[in-house]
Amino acid sequence: MALPWSWRRQPANRALVSHCTHHHIVVFLLTFFSYSLLHASRKTFSNVKVSISSQWTPSYFNNTALELQPYELWNCNHLFPNAEEATLFLGTLDTIFLFSYAVGLFVSGIVGDRLNLRWVLSFGMCSSALVVFFFGTLTEWLHFYNKWFYCCLWVVNGLLQSTGWPCVVAVMGNWFGKAGRGFVFGLWSACASVGNILGAFLASCVLKYGYEYAFLVTASVQFAGGVIVFFGLLTSPKEVGLPELGTDEEGSAEEDANQPLMDGDDADDDDRNYSIQAADTDSQPKAIGFLQACCLPGVVLYSLAYACLKLVNYSFFFWLPFYLSNNFGWKEAEADQLSIWYDVGGIIGGTIQGLISDVLQKRAPVLAMSLLFAVGSLFGYSRESLYLFCIKAAFLAISGFFIGGPSNMISSAISADLGRQDLVKGSSEALATVTGIVDGTGSIGAAVGQYLVSLIQENLGWMWVFYFFILMVRNLLFLS
Repeated sequence: MALPWSWRRQPANRALVSHCTHHHIVVFLLTFFSYSLLHASRKTFSNVKVSISSQWTPSYFNNTALELQPYELWNCNHLFPNAEEATLFLGTLDTIFLFSYAVGLFVSGIVGDRLNLRWVLSFGMCSSALVVFFFGTLTEWLHFYNKWFYCCLWVVNGLLQSTGWPCVVAVMGNWFGKAGRGFVFGLWSACASVGNILGAFLASCVLKYGYEYAFLVTASVQFAGGVIVFFGLLTSPKEVGLPELGTDEEGSAEEDANQPLMDGDDADDDDRNYSIQAADTDSQPKAIGFLQACCLPGVVLYSLAYACLKLVNYSFFFWLPFYLSNNFGWKEAEADQLSIWYDVGGIIGGTIQGLISDVLQKRAPVLAMSLLFAVGSLFGYSRESLYLFCIKAAFLAISGFFIGGPSNMISSAISADLGRQDLVKGSSEALATVTGIVDGTGSIGAAVGQYLVSLIQENLGWMWVFYFFILMVRNLLFLS
């Protein structure tokens, strides 16, 4: 297969593999699996919602539960009088998590640009694993059920998990330049989907023993991954004596990455010579401020666009197994396995669309075309009522391709473009901050969306939920 034109035209590195070392491969794999483990622990919660809802409601609403006496003593361990209220609280927990996650992203991006990225990432992974263990395993072992305790734990979990994405994107941005960035980051951003698949697989394997063991397994694996990251991750090439991207990709090697949503050909040359940090300042790169990062071209626009897209993507993430179980009667383990196909479509979509954007040297047309097809796929999936596994898997994979693919591009490759554009030359410590702003704004939209999904579903039904998704994707088309 011929290499993309943008790779062939760069004299500093004829192809992406020309400067790829084993350090690049190790960094790729460590950042990939570290974020996969973070997503696996999040996916566990969505995969066991049916079991949690059953555990939180009294036995006379649960035909499979034993009738325990005395009723007053047994019922005090449970939270809700019926499954509807339990479902609404589960949606509230999703909203709480995403709001705290969004706030944490804005903070974690700034912290990541000022502290060692490896320390921040490892701390977030290990601490989040402990919180997940307390939330899903320890409380069940102790038969301790309390709404406020669950809410507090999920706020803390959101803040800790927010350390992940800004750090891993910043590390990848330090190691991989713009040459082939769409393909590399498109392939690498499958880490979230792989984490969803891993979380669904682990949960379905141990769910028959109790939902607390699903939390136990994913928390243990995530904690072990945090330890490996702490001892094995290299945050930048200079740690092993390799040249940084700014030194070997000058001139035409590091192409203009300004305003990937807009046409950058009309930009003034004076703007390209502008730098947020003056050229005669300290040679050591300094992190830019939050407001400075917001003022970078394309950051606010992409952040708003990602808010709409992440709302839809995370609604599938949080509610798909629950939707399949309650609307079609699938067993919980089967619904978990079926939901994997949405992530498979996202993996393929992000990789292929990233490669196409490299060939075209434009991200926006690829995004717009994919989102146009996403409207059709959402409408088709909402109308599809067959119970055949293969048919539902195909519809989910198509939806994942056109929704998850653009989501992966914006949160990874485009965030790296925005954080390393010409306006921040002389201040390379902007990647984590910009990534935090984009992903944080997206998480705010996703947080609002999860609560709206639960309300719309309860009052109007699932069909109106899909109409709501279509409306969000259309808004995203207007922004792009």
